[in-house]
Amino acid sequence: MTNAERERQERRKDMMLAEPLPRVISKMAVPSIISFLITSIYNLADTFFVSSLGTNATAAVSVNASLDQIIMMAGSMLAVGAASYISRLLGARKEEKANRVLSTAFFLAMGFGAVVMVLGLSFMQPMVRLLGATDTCERYAMDYAAYVLLVAPFMAANFVMNQCLRAEGSAMLSMIGMGFGGILNCFLDPLFIFSMNLGVKGASIATAISKLVSFAILIFPYITRRSLLRVGVRAFRPSRSILWQIVTVGSSSLFRNGLAVISAIVLNNIAGDISDSLLAGIGVSTKIMMFPFGIILGFGTGFQPVAGFNWGAKRYDRVMEGYRFAARTALIGASAMGLALALFAGPLILLFAKDDPAMREAGALCIRLQCLALPAHGWVAVVNMLCAGLGSAKGALLLSTSRQGTCFLPIVYPMAWLWGGGGVAAVQAVADVLSLALAVPLARRVKGQIRAAAEAQDDAMPQAS
Repeated sequence: MTNAERERQERRKDMMLAEPLPRVISKMAVPSIISFLITSIYNLADTFFVSSLGTNATAAVSVNASLDQIIMMAGSMLAVGAASYISRLLGARKEEKANRVLSTAFFLAMGFGAVVMVLGLSFMQPMVRLLGATDTCERYAMDYAAYVLLVAPFMAANFVMNQCLRAEGSAMLSMIGMGFGGILNCFLDPLFIFSMNLGVKGASIATAISKLVSFAILIFPYITRRSLLRVGVRAFRPSRSILWQIVTVGSSSLFRNGLAVISAIVLNNIAGDISDSLLAGIGVSTKIMMFPFGIILGFGTGFQPVAGFNWGAKRYDRVMEGYRFAARTALIGASAMGLALALFAGPLILLFAKDDPAMREAGALCIRLQCLALPAHGWVAVVNMLCAGLGSAKGALLLSTSRQGTCFLPIVYPMAWLWGGGGVAAVQAVADVLSLALAVPLARRVKGQIRAAAEAQDDAMPQAS
């Protein structure tokens, strides 16, 4: 390690352990928030430009959101598990092992993406039907899925590099990688969809190119030694202890995305049985809500490595102080965003459904109801990130699987049966509120764990002296 690299590493460690926590968390969170927002923009960009092709094409893009989540499943599990472990290793000054963790997660993610690519391309039609495509949007769904599948290995690896850059305190590099690809997609969409007259297929090509560009940018600091960590074949030495640490914490993300896929498939099939307008309206509202969700998740992602780093460094006072700041900020911010979005839900959904009143009605209702539940979602997300940062795998798993799993799946069929399309539009908001029943006792238990560790440390100090 050169002197410049060592100095940069020490500056980052000093930032994590010494700077005021509101400043540190904000510094870590802002690039993450911008990255998530740009990602949300280019996810929404596909839907916006495709919506001019009709409700059926819009429904097809909504269906393929589940394909993105399938690719995310293992990639995100490896990313979250590796990032949490890396934060604790860096806090404990174990840089070499952190490199092994990164390389293990990176190459495993590439392998998983390759499996998804081969299976998806081999069974394209059954796949899109399973995801919820109807007879009228099946062809569009297959056109969109084709090119996204080709870049699945790179998409999965992007999650790992993105999270691990944040874990070492390089949130700005992470933002640039994800952000540039998102901006590029917004320019490529109209070019391929309209200028080259490729329709839905053009939106898929634009997305694929953008993901490849993000991959190139994200891997650049690793291969040019501009990051603290290194990724390489020689460092790919997976051990039982490394895999256990990654999987135990990252399994929360795996189950969350797995249940999100199942929930989305169930919801798509229920909505599609009612109408393509309901399917498209729910899909568009979901992508619009990615903006406040992205801000909340970005803020939580900024908080998680700070909590993990200070936990690994045994700075329990900073862990608690960081949690209090993060929880308070999430509640206030989510309330403000929910109010603003609820007021403008009608005009927003109109941008995607000018000629379909049924789609506008379903989408606006879904947005307004989720806005009511947004403060609950914000606080639960912070508790979830606290558990992940501290390596509390069971707690992180419980909360991460609640809003689209344990609190969602049991109510989706009854609500659809009782209230039809309105019940389908309301189910996510109800699940968000129900997740509080799990988060409140878990938050109390984790805070008790932090206090107990701090007291044990205080009791040990006189003996050590």
